[in-house]
Amino acid sequence: MANTWWELQILSEPDLEDSIFWRLEDFGCRGTASENKGNLSLVRAYLPTIQTQLLDLAALSLWLRQDALCVGLSSPSLQWQLIDEEDWATSWKQYWHPQEIGDRFLINPAWLPLPETTERLVIRLDPGVAFGTGNHATTQLCLESLEMRLSGVPQSFVTTSGKHEHLVIADIGCGSGILSIGALLLGAEKVYAVDTDPLAVQSTISNGALNDISPERLLPAQGSVDVLTKLVSQPVDGIVCNILADVIIELVPEMSAIAKPETWAIFSGILLEQSKAVADTLEQNGWIVATLWKRKEWCCLNVRRS
Repeated sequence: MANTWWELQILSEPDLEDSIFWRLEDFGCRGTASENKGNLSLVRAYLPTIQTQLLDLAALSLWLRQDALCVGLSSPSLQWQLIDEEDWATSWKQYWHPQEIGDRFLINPAWLPLPETTERLVIRLDPGVAFGTGNHATTQLCLESLEMRLSGVPQSFVTTSGKHEHLVIADIGCGSGILSIGALLLGAEKVYAVDTDPLAVQSTISNGALNDISPERLLPAQGSVDVLTKLVSQPVDGIVCNILADVIIELVPEMSAIAKPETWAIFSGILLEQSKAVADTLEQNGWIVATLWKRKEWCCLNVRRS
């Protein structure tokens, strides 16, 4: 099928990059990548023409200008062109390179060779149309939080009651599966991963196989917390949830129902100005916000049960 995708090219100040990625994800883009162009950042994004009209692109351009105006930066320029299916499938990949995150992780695109020597935990990734390449600040914050939470944790551990158990985690809004795989590489025994997008579920399954993760340890399913409650036989030890603030607020009561008294959680996809509303909801539902980490306009809440 010819000309079935829009390729968007957005040239902006580097400080706008994270908000652009968020706006593009919210707009429904399937695959994004960025590169430096002198002192500027060039973001490419891809959209199926069947879901996007020219008027939609004009509206997106206006939103991007408004986002820049709100933070006092110069307006980005947005250009677009039609491309073929085959071109979309490969074009954004050439701009995505291996990336170190935190002290432990290296994200390695699946189509590139693995490094000959590295002491880092390598996550091989082909996100396809799913969100989560490691480029976005929220994904980085979550991986770094997992690193802090799980480094040195064995796959099995002894609880305060003296019972020998395995570390089980729920990944809500799993996207490409990057956080699930990161948790398993850090020592979690099992991750239940859910996403409302069937393409994201397929991406998580594929990336699990890419990283030689046993299907018994990574269990993806389509849906949200309601599906998760049917999958888990008992409350989980940890929760990671990198979606959007309003969705987190809506799901907090359901998430609390699958938590133990000692369960911890990592929440991101939250803009700084939304953090108080999310924290208030968490505290109303029996959680304590231990730390708030921020990167540019995004933040990540590390919480535990009260």
